[in-house]
Amino acid sequence: MKPKKQYEESQLFQSRLDQIIDLKHSLCILAKQIDWDYFDQKFGNQYSDTVGRPGISTRIMISLHYLKYTFNESDESVVIRFLENPYWQYFGGLTYFTHQLPINPSSMTRWRHRIGEDGIEELLTGILSAAIRSGNLKKSSLNHVNVDTTVQEKAITYPTDAKLYYKMLMKLVGAAKEQKIALRQSYVRLSRKALVKQGRYAHAKQMKRAHREIKKLKTYLGRVYRDIMRKAVKMNKPLEEILAIAERLLNQRRHDKHKLYSIHAPEVECISKGKAHKRYEFGVKVGMSSTSRDNWIVGMRTFPGNPYDGHTLRKTLDNVAKHLNAIPVDVNVDLGYRGHDYKGSARIHLVGYRQMKKATRSVRKWLKRRSAIEPIFGHLKTDNRMDRNYLKGSEGDQINSILCACGYNMRKLLKAFFLPGFLSRLFKRVLSIKRYSVLKPSNCFCLSGD
Repeated sequence: MKPKKQYEESQLFQSRLDQIIDLKHSLCILAKQIDWDYFDQKFGNQYSDTVGRPGISTRIMISLHYLKYTFNESDESVVIRFLENPYWQYFGGLTYFTHQLPINPSSMTRWRHRIGEDGIEELLTGILSAAIRSGNLKKSSLNHVNVDTTVQEKAITYPTDAKLYYKMLMKLVGAAKEQKIALRQSYVRLSRKALVKQGRYAHAKQMKRAHREIKKLKTYLGRVYRDIMRKAVKMNKPLEEILAIAERLLNQRRHDKHKLYSIHAPEVECISKGKAHKRYEFGVKVGMSSTSRDNWIVGMRTFPGNPYDGHTLRKTLDNVAKHLNAIPVDVNVDLGYRGHDYKGSARIHLVGYRQMKKATRSVRKWLKRRSAIEPIFGHLKTDNRMDRNYLKGSEGDQINSILCACGYNMRKLLKAFFLPGFLSRLFKRVLSIKRYSVLKPSNCFCLSGD
């Protein structure tokens, strides 16, 4: 059923949250700027009107996701901190301080699957609307936009052939047990022994012996795979997917493209961005657009398949128009976007020596601001959980990237609301010090006569 609205019931022996916290706190101000009814209207069609028990409040679920990606928490830790922090509870729409966990952390995973990618994009639209409503994001700032791509890495170990063969073998044996398929031989102990030997030989630089153990692991995997294919009469969908991954792993060669790098995340790709400190990154390519003047993230989208940067520009700018209902006037990109696929009304400016030399003074000023998008990637990866994605599948890649953008924009809003209050308190403090220094000599005792 649809979530029920929270009614303000009077409790005799409890104080209201708005009576015991500072309402000038940044989170309290931000809670009033976000249009929570907008989310109830958008997500109302995800719930039944009559069947099932009432769902969890939409405001609580959205606020937990905002707080999780703003303060770099996990699903478990954000729920625990929500229980301890009265300001977080006020932001979540609670009237009285609660001493019970609002939800089970696993409910956040199910809620993300329920609303999907389109629903998560509404969270970014909502936080951008709050920034415009509060006056921190001006509409004139949307005319000039920077666009670039980065890599969102997946939570996988460094891929090696021996580990991939061993993990795939264990998964096939487990699937055979579930389907009650009697294997001729499982090779569980032999494969474990071969994996240990391969690691020791590789550490001792005895590469011929190490390759011999890798060949054994691949042979064991092929035997189990063919045994299941012979004996499986009726295959369900999970077993078909596992067998397809195993076939892909057995057939791939060293110099093939689109190789398999992880068993639990087959969508992972090997991407090289030319970094000196990190030659290869294993994840998905993410295209981001930010305002050139004040660095608000106005669009975020993943691009599976590692496409050329220039072929991602059209979808990236369409994503910006979806969130803001406006098309930017000027878009600044680096030379990786040469030969782009955008055919719209926005002007695309490439940053390079020749382009800077031919550009007018005004355009040159905005071209110099293109590099402002680079530190945003650094902040997203260190402060907003983009350095390692723990959500499952290609849908999890898209959801995580959008929520990272929500967390980044929310941090900017909290700083914007905190600064005026901090300056006013500092100004009052300075005035009190000056007043005290002026009054102090007249209150001193005179020790010299008269």
